[in-house]
Amino acid sequence: MDFNLTDDRRMLADTLARYLADKYTIEHRNEVAYEMPCHDPAKWDELADLGALYALAPEDAGGFGGTGFDISVVFEALGRALCPEPVLAALLSSRLLGAAGADQEALLTGGTKYAAALSELDAPYDIAGISCAAEARGDGHVLSGRKTAVYGAQVADVLLVAARLDGKVALFEVQAGDAQVVGYAMIDGGGAAEVLLDDTSARLLIADAAAAIEAALNAGIVALCAEAVGAMEVAHDTTLDYLRQRKQFGVPIGKFQVLQHRAVDMLTEIEQSRSITIKAAAELDGPQATRFAAMAKNMIGRAARLVAEEAIQMHGGIAMTWEYPVSHYAKRLVMLDHQLGDTDYHLAKVMAGNAAA
Repeated sequence: MDFNLTDDRRMLADTLARYLADKYTIEHRNEVAYEMPCHDPAKWDELADLGALYALAPEDAGGFGGTGFDISVVFEALGRALCPEPVLAALLSSRLLGAAGADQEALLTGGTKYAAALSELDAPYDIAGISCAAEARGDGHVLSGRKTAVYGAQVADVLLVAARLDGKVALFEVQAGDAQVVGYAMIDGGGAAEVLLDDTSARLLIADAAAAIEAALNAGIVALCAEAVGAMEVAHDTTLDYLRQRKQFGVPIGKFQVLQHRAVDMLTEIEQSRSITIKAAAELDGPQATRFAAMAKNMIGRAARLVAEEAIQMHGGIAMTWEYPVSHYAKRLVMLDHQLGDTDYHLAKVMAGNAAA
């Protein structure tokens, strides 16, 4: 994907592609995916050594990237390999730490794993509905409430928690060992956790964090869109290979015009997804970042589901088996729509923005 590839970005993309292709074959991936903790410490350290985490942060925070295109390069590679490591959690946390002016060295080296605890059962996407409560106590604060579907929290050392303080959404740092963290494997192979807080000690990072959280979520959405494009491309390529090899009535089924048309429809959706992701990456951190992130997430959600369903349909029964890669890509593509806001949520967000303009 042409994510404004400078020499440095191209080198990172090539390095990650080679590493992930070697380490995350379907067999290797299933050693760490689907079952707790959905994480391989050795592979995490290797990803950090390759610069995958440093690319998520700007130079003034200790990284060497941090732009929408840097993020997209990393996550497209992760999407092509279906890497289940909690890199999204690291990206969200890096953005939040950057807004707080906090040191990120431990995060970028991979030595300390962070997770951003933002969602709640009654506020899965919109931070305006956050009810987790913060209270000043002594020289610090305590938090009470529940955070849901916290990506990467099952292996996190530190949690960055959004909670309501004096009527505003604030950001706090919580040691994972001080909270009750109930981890689980998701259907697409990644890991998440429910975080239960009951007068849990916390350190205030940002008193009014709404803008910082929105900026972090925009970066996360760009990352998920790039990941989806990488996964869709693999699903499409795998489908084309199958159409060329599978024979019926003595000829490859790829010669049947109806299947050719469906394959072209898949490619059209992928190219449109690529374009909107590039636009969202270019606008990240600009005045229109939220609008284009929402537009991209809406389109990606619809396109990813179509590509997943078409890949399964054209493969037939083999696509549903554990041993065949398409089944895993389809699950990830469907689940991507539910992370950081689904198609309906982001469509409403775009329409509300248009109405206000």
